[in-house]
Amino acid sequence: MTSLSKGELRAELSRRAFLHYGAALGALGFAAPSLLVSGARAATAPDGEVLTGSHWGAFRAKVEGGRMVSIAPWEKDPAPSHQLSGVLDSVYSPTRIKFPMVRRAYLEKGPGADPESRGTGDFVRVSWDQAIELVAKELTRVEKTYGPAATFAGSYGWKSPGRLHNCQSLLRRMMNLKGSFVNASGDYSTGAAQIILPHVLGTLEVYEQQTVWPVVVDKTELMVFWGADPVLTNQISWVVADHGAYPGMKALKDKGTKVICIDPVRTGTAEFFGAEWIAPRPQTDVALMLGIAHTLVAEKLYDEKFLKTYTTGFDKFLPYLMGETDKTPKTAEWAAAITDVPADTIKDLAHRFAKNRTMLAAGWSLQRQQYGEQRHWMLVTLAAMLGQIGLPGGGFGFSYHYASGGAPSADAPVLTGITDGGKAKEGAAWLTESGAASIPVARVVDMLLNPGKEFDFNGAKAKYPDVKMAYWVGGNPFVHHQDRNRMVAAWKKLDTFVVQDFQWTPTARFADIVLPATTSYERNDIESVGDYAGSAIIAMKKVVDPVFESRNDYDIFAAIAGKLGKDKAFTEGKSEMDWIQSFYDAALVQAKAKNIPMPEFDAFWSGTGVVEFPVTSGKDFVRYAKFREDPLLEPLGTPSGRIEIYSKNIEKMGYDDCGPHPKWYEPAERLGGPTTKYKLHIAASHPKSRLHSQLCGTKLRETYAIAGHEPCWINPKDAAARGIGDGDVVRVFNDRGQILAGAKVTDAMRPGVIRVNEGGWYDPQEPGKPGTLCKYGDVNNLSMDVGTSRLGQGNCGHSIVGEVEKYAGPAVTVDVFTAPKPAV
Repeated sequence: MTSLSKGELRAELSRRAFLHYGAALGALGFAAPSLLVSGARAATAPDGEVLTGSHWGAFRAKVEGGRMVSIAPWEKDPAPSHQLSGVLDSVYSPTRIKFPMVRRAYLEKGPGADPESRGTGDFVRVSWDQAIELVAKELTRVEKTYGPAATFAGSYGWKSPGRLHNCQSLLRRMMNLKGSFVNASGDYSTGAAQIILPHVLGTLEVYEQQTVWPVVVDKTELMVFWGADPVLTNQISWVVADHGAYPGMKALKDKGTKVICIDPVRTGTAEFFGAEWIAPRPQTDVALMLGIAHTLVAEKLYDEKFLKTYTTGFDKFLPYLMGETDKTPKTAEWAAAITDVPADTIKDLAHRFAKNRTMLAAGWSLQRQQYGEQRHWMLVTLAAMLGQIGLPGGGFGFSYHYASGGAPSADAPVLTGITDGGKAKEGAAWLTESGAASIPVARVVDMLLNPGKEFDFNGAKAKYPDVKMAYWVGGNPFVHHQDRNRMVAAWKKLDTFVVQDFQWTPTARFADIVLPATTSYERNDIESVGDYAGSAIIAMKKVVDPVFESRNDYDIFAAIAGKLGKDKAFTEGKSEMDWIQSFYDAALVQAKAKNIPMPEFDAFWSGTGVVEFPVTSGKDFVRYAKFREDPLLEPLGTPSGRIEIYSKNIEKMGYDDCGPHPKWYEPAERLGGPTTKYKLHIAASHPKSRLHSQLCGTKLRETYAIAGHEPCWINPKDAAARGIGDGDVVRVFNDRGQILAGAKVTDAMRPGVIRVNEGGWYDPQEPGKPGTLCKYGDVNNLSMDVGTSRLGQGNCGHSIVGEVEKYAGPAVTVDVFTAPKPAV
């Protein structure tokens, strides 16, 4: 789909609710450590080999004596991820939650008791009946006492793949039956972009199919990865990873296409392509884009005809660009002073972008910064000035780094999933406005700290609800949310915090009630292969029986619903396999209507467990080709039907932090900034060997940890100036927090920038104490917890400055990767 009317946009979002979010949206051998000790549940799953799927790809698991003993990638995976070894260990990790547990003070004194003891590990084992009873009673108490807007349904995170055990939909399904709940919209990945881009392009864009790799390989002359590292990040997918981007990237490399990487880190992508590396100061990308744009205008290299035909508002943006409105022309020299990229280099980029068929492939890190909306908006503006949008191999793309965007789409039916049971607004699950109240997802701490406070969001005003209870499943906010110490303080305001998970994550350690869930490999489910390709449907068959007393998410929520007297409404009388067959059969009806070969369910499930679909029509897809061909008959979903460089809708909002056209805003803190206290920028990049915080609690961590801590990459010049050597334990700090890390001295970092990957588990030296040292290395102890702007209210996880020093304190013991001592 190239361009969308408003009606088509709603239909497309509804489709993606299924494709990406279930219902609301060489071989690896690894010996597992022993976990099935006395008291463990006896295994009944058959021995042999089982094909199943994960975020890291499909794989075959070998089972002996009821235990998964090794895994091997599916033979049709073109680029298996090394992270699969961690998938095996996740089942038997020492961090597994074995039994239902309750914080001692909570069990003895009830809701709200001694919040200071949250996170200390003082848990008591209880029976499942007692745990379910506690949860159901508290849901009822909070609803009756404070109303439906007092319970927050906090299912945010990279849940397990699968269309039935979709913990986000299941939690909301139970909450809707209970009465209602406080919902959250948007996501941490693209919070700013998914709000600004519908104003600019009429679609979310960040989750849309890209001009496909075969076309890029054939037509693109200059590939620019801007704040994106697709060689690393395409290992994972929201559904079962197909890794279809890797053949495309290899073909681009083999052809010898020129590649530029613009990033403060010399990424794995830069290494793979042997790319030209341009390293601006972090958070200055808009200034760099403006300097390029000014050069295009000054040297008459921009496409005036394209701008007049396909965009609106360039005439209102141009006076700002040329300095007529603020007496500051955005010249290459102006940009050089801000970005630390030489003016000649900036002008050369403008020349090469205009001369070649150029694809600007931007990552989402650009918009996870203060004023993040401006970066994606300005990149679209720059692409429009080049006039190549809708041409094969030209324009821009925001998903080449995500879930193998650009892998050609198969001709396949859509696999549906379980619904949340509510009256959600039509559209993608992560944009739903269902519930008694809704907040932007990254503003949860603001909500807890400021009940009743008014906030702005995308042109509307609302007030934060007064939340007394939070129920979290399928996520780890005590790693992924920003400004950890502020968050710890906010969590003390809750009466009750319930966590449902399979590992003792940092979040589970701060819970009052902990419910042990199964992994994906201890239950049955069904899923698509490839977010964009949709190349197969795979049976996610149970590999082993649940370990210890873990239960699958569907059964847990069904039990709670039962206590609430809503079990029939929750289950609709269907078993696990009934639901799975219903999803498959719905796809089968579509396949038959399209004459796509697809076996009946019993043959599928009892046979190979996978049905593949051909790729025919998707091989030559060019994003925005239809819009370029006929902008009148194929308009965009914006008010003008064109690309909006100037937005009248945003102008009416009157925000001082997001005006009606893209512009440079000076962030509160940045490397080389006029008001910045610290000398280093801290890059919170995606990790190579885990999915955010997933797999951090496995043996895979031993392949990258330094001196037992999360690595801290540092340039040799910065290390020498601080007396830091390779392998040293260092303290990274700022006014918001402090962490320990292990130094990795490398010239892959530009001077003035250090890197501590996001997703490292939070391990406070003194749980609950403000400013306490994180012993392992959770970078979000240091990040800013502010909204990107009043428009998008996204997170600013990449807006971090600080300092690093060689650690001179007493030795510490990292405790977060073993279960709390009483929890045995």
